[in-house]
Amino acid sequence: MELGKFNRYKSWLISVGIVFVVTAWLASGQIGADERAADDALADTAAAGTRNAVRVRTQSAEPVVRTITVNGKTAPARIVQLAAETDGRIEYVGADRGASLERGGIIVRLDERDRSARLQQAEATVRQREVEYEGRLKLKSESYVSEAQLQEAVAMLETARAELVRAQLDLEYMVVRAPFAGALQARSVEIGDFVKRGDPVATFVDNRTIVVSANLSEFDARFVDVGDAAEASLATGETVQGRIRYVAPVADEATRTFAVELEVDNTDGALRIGGTAELHIPAEEVFAHRVAPSLLTLDDAGNVGVKIVNADGTVEFVLADIALSTSDGVWLAGLPETATIITVGQGYVANGSVVDAVPEDDAKTAVAIKAGAGNAD
Repeated sequence: MELGKFNRYKSWLISVGIVFVVTAWLASGQIGADERAADDALADTAAAGTRNAVRVRTQSAEPVVRTITVNGKTAPARIVQLAAETDGRIEYVGADRGASLERGGIIVRLDERDRSARLQQAEATVRQREVEYEGRLKLKSESYVSEAQLQEAVAMLETARAELVRAQLDLEYMVVRAPFAGALQARSVEIGDFVKRGDPVATFVDNRTIVVSANLSEFDARFVDVGDAAEASLATGETVQGRIRYVAPVADEATRTFAVELEVDNTDGALRIGGTAELHIPAEEVFAHRVAPSLLTLDDAGNVGVKIVNADGTVEFVLADIALSTSDGVWLAGLPETATIITVGQGYVANGSVVDAVPEDDAKTAVAIKAGAGNAD
């Protein structure tokens, strides 16, 4: 009878057993998860309690003049295209390409043709018209010549004088001269060539004064005025000084930049023109910190900056606003007036992390003590 009851409730007993086993298994998994969560929390707490040590230097900002540095190029102060102002054949060449000339130096000369004869004719005509005018003027006082006839004599005299001036200029135009001191960049004619009025003859440049041209951003243009002193570093290694001669009043529509030109004296012609240059223009005075370039680092976005330790003992990344760059280091603006700059270990700490800041003086003292102890041994 007992065996019959067991067979009757066998399926129920098996179901209850399965439920008990599953419940026990789930309970054991939850207990393990709770233990692991507790372990993770303890690990996080332990990790948070561990601080990286960095070496720092506390320094105060100093006033410096921020320098605007832009890339540019050199060019002659003036470039002119010389053309023939009268007809004629080239009979003399006074300068080769690249030659240096003073103002009025002969570049080419045309043949004279009949220019002298026409000048003499014009001079004779003027003398004749002057005599005629004086004669009519005397007759006018005696009422033998009307006012209209006198004015006719005046007109003929002025016409003769105009022809004389034209003949004089034509004789002068037969010689093409340097309009200012400079160099002959190119010459498009040779002896024997025939030129007409308006034909190109030569390209002449003013290499006694060079111009360093560049483009300034909208932010920097407001600090630059005509007459300001500036300097430029040429690609050949020279550093030249000059004054700003031009600042564009309107920005370029495509680049939104303002053109600027630095005028540099080159009287001796030692500087070559047409190369690249770096323009340095003093701007406003700012407070900045001098740091070594090796202290500059990058943030996650690729921005250049420096890491400091703020008053809370956490690392703070500050974008590098380079106000001035010298051989002694770079001057950074935008930092607090008194800043604690990380000098060693900045690459191992993240922005916002808590660190143990060790002043440079303490680190040097510790090194000295350790060295002294080693010598004693």
